[in-house]
Amino acid sequence: MKAVVFGGTTGMGRAIARRLAERGDSVFLMGLDTEDLARSAADLRERNPNHTDVGYAVCDLEHPESFAPALDAADAALGDFDTVIVTAAMYATQDALEADVELTRRLVTVNYANTVVFCEHARKRLLPRQGRLAVFSSVAGDRGRKPVAIYGSSKGGLSVYLEALDHKFHAQGLSVTCVKPGFVKTGMTAGLKPPPFAGEPEQVATDVIRAIDNRKPMVYTPGIWALVMMVIRSLPRFVMRKIGF
Repeated sequence: MKAVVFGGTTGMGRAIARRLAERGDSVFLMGLDTEDLARSAADLRERNPNHTDVGYAVCDLEHPESFAPALDAADAALGDFDTVIVTAAMYATQDALEADVELTRRLVTVNYANTVVFCEHARKRLLPRQGRLAVFSSVAGDRGRKPVAIYGSSKGGLSVYLEALDHKFHAQGLSVTCVKPGFVKTGMTAGLKPPPFAGEPEQVATDVIRAIDNRKPMVYTPGIWALVMMVIRSLPRFVMRKIGF
């Protein structure tokens, strides 16, 4: 695999990048901070059994003009990548979003509109290579829920886009995987009370890489969330209005 990992310096993205490097895959990192990227690239080089150099480029979901140059750099470093994994996103609590309309605009733009634009840039390169695109959505997008009304809606739109992308281009060889993590213990969820079945980044990395290898169109991780959300999706509206989940 010659993989671009967008968001590969922190949390679940870092765990995925490390797992890929450890099994000998070629990795290219994209993220916000040059120093973080350089440190992470050095770490991945040491983890790779072949000590393969790891390239990186600054790419920011709030700045779409950064997308094409970063992907150009990835192609040059990897000799045409065949996999793109997008874990980068923005998160804020419902209370914070309700209090700040500008924050709401930024979050829904990053998580839906600009992520779709980035994926379209990636799709045009991956399609002739019969490559793989894996993008992190969220279980929060499976149903309109009080605690994640705005964040969840941004992820719900992204999930629909990824499903449609799979429907349209599967026959042409493009593999699209929509990743739906539940609660995972990362910096993004620091300060939030974890549920009993909260996941760890390393567990997510294992689930996601297996799904990409098998070209699965969707994966819930940790796997218990597939059952949890099946129940939530089946609840009638009058129940959803009463509960706080």
